[in-house]
Amino acid sequence: MATVDMRSLLLFSAFLRVFLIVYGEWQDKHMEVRYTDVDYFVFSDAADLMASGKSPYERTTYRYSPLLAFLLLPNTFLHRSWGKFLFSASDLLVGVFIYTILKKCSVPKNICTYSVMAWLLNPFTFTIGTRGNCEPVVCAIILWIIICLMNGNLLQAAVWYGLVVHFRIYPIIYAPTLVLVLNHHFFRLGQKPLPRIWSSGPSKKPECSTAVTKLNVLVAIKCIFSAERIIFGVISAAVFFFCTGISFYLYKWEFLHEALLYHLTRTDPRHNFSIYFYHIYLHYEREFSVIEKLISFLPQFMVQLVLVLRFAPDLPFCLFVQTVAFVAFNKVITAQYFVWFFCLLPLILPWSNINFKWKGLCCIFLWMGAQTHWLMWGYLLEFKGKNVFVELWMASLVFLAANTSVLVLLISNHTYSPLFQLLKQNSFEQSLKQE
Repeated sequence: MATVDMRSLLLFSAFLRVFLIVYGEWQDKHMEVRYTDVDYFVFSDAADLMASGKSPYERTTYRYSPLLAFLLLPNTFLHRSWGKFLFSASDLLVGVFIYTILKKCSVPKNICTYSVMAWLLNPFTFTIGTRGNCEPVVCAIILWIIICLMNGNLLQAAVWYGLVVHFRIYPIIYAPTLVLVLNHHFFRLGQKPLPRIWSSGPSKKPECSTAVTKLNVLVAIKCIFSAERIIFGVISAAVFFFCTGISFYLYKWEFLHEALLYHLTRTDPRHNFSIYFYHIYLHYEREFSVIEKLISFLPQFMVQLVLVLRFAPDLPFCLFVQTVAFVAFNKVITAQYFVWFFCLLPLILPWSNINFKWKGLCCIFLWMGAQTHWLMWGYLLEFKGKNVFVELWMASLVFLAANTSVLVLLISNHTYSPLFQLLKQNSFEQSLKQE
C-alpha cells in the first residue's frame, strides 16, 4: 500500500472542506434542499442577537452555551460562513491531535496516517463541519485534554475539561474515567507520565489494583484521594461553575433552563434514532414527571458504570466505548451525535485485532445498513406522509442491536493497554510497604 504523507493528507482535507463550504453556499441559493445544517442558522441568529446586545436565547431552539454564539460573532460583521470555516478548522485540528496522540504512543508513522484518514476522509465527519455543526470543536477539546494528560499538564487538562463540559454538557460522562486514570501509580504531579508503547504487546489487567493491595491502608487511601485527582476535580469544577456563573449573571434563568436543565429532562416527540421516540410521541400530550424523564438514564448509568470500572486505565478506548454506549441508549439520537465517538475511533484502531477485510467490513456494513434501513422508514414518514411509526420504531430497535453488536465485537477484539505505564514507587511508599 502506498505511503501517504501527513502534510499532503491535511492539505487535501483542507481543500476538500473549503470546496464543500463554497459548494454549500451555491446549493443553498439554487436548490430546494439546503446543504447548510438548520442548526447553523440557529447559531447565526443567536450570534446576531448577541451582537445587537440582546440575549441569544431569544432565538427559539438555541440551547447551547453563550460561548458558541460569541465564537460566531464574526458571522454578523465578517461573513455568514465564518462559523463553517471555524468548525472545519477544528475538524482538521482533530486530525492533527489524533496523529499527535498516536505518535506519543510510538505507533508507526504509516499506521498513524491511516488512522487519521479514518477521521479526515470519513464522508460523515467532513460534512458535519462544512454544514455548520459545532461538534468538531468539542471533539478537538476532548483530544487536547488527552494530550495535556500525556504531557503531564494536569492543570491545563482540568481547565479545558471544565470549559468543554460548560460548552457541551455530554462530556460530563467522562469525569469518572478521567479521575480514575489519574492513579498515583501512573500519574504524579511534577513527573511526566510514561505513555504506553504500541510495540509492547497486550497488557494484563490494571496493575494499580495489585499494587494497592500490597500497601497498607494509608497508602491505599492516598491512592484513592490523591493530590492529582483532587486538583483535577477542584479546578475543572471551578472553571465549569465560573463559566456557568458568568452566563447565569448575563442571561439569568433563561440560560440555565435552555443550556443545561433542558438536556437533563429533554423529551422530543419527533422521530429520531432513539428507541424511546415512539413512546414519547404517543404520550407527549401528557406531561411527563421528572422521575419518568430521569428513569431513562438508568440503562445509560448502569452501562457507563461497568465500562468505566473495567476499562478506565485504557483512557482512549474507555472514552470511545462510553460514548458509543451513551449515544446508543440516549433518549434522543441525531446523526451529529455519531461524531462524538468517530473522533475517538482512530485512537483505538492500532490496538484492534479486527481483520479489516472480514470483521471490519462486517462492522461497517452492519452499522451503515441498520442506519440506512432506519432512514428509509424516516423518509417514508417525513417526506411521503405514510403512517410507518411502528416500522420506524422497529428500525430503531434494529439500530440499537447493531450498535450493541459492533460495540461487543470491538471490545472482544481490543488489545487492552493502559494509556500510562506504571511509575516507580517513591521512597515514602517503599518505606510504608516494607513496614
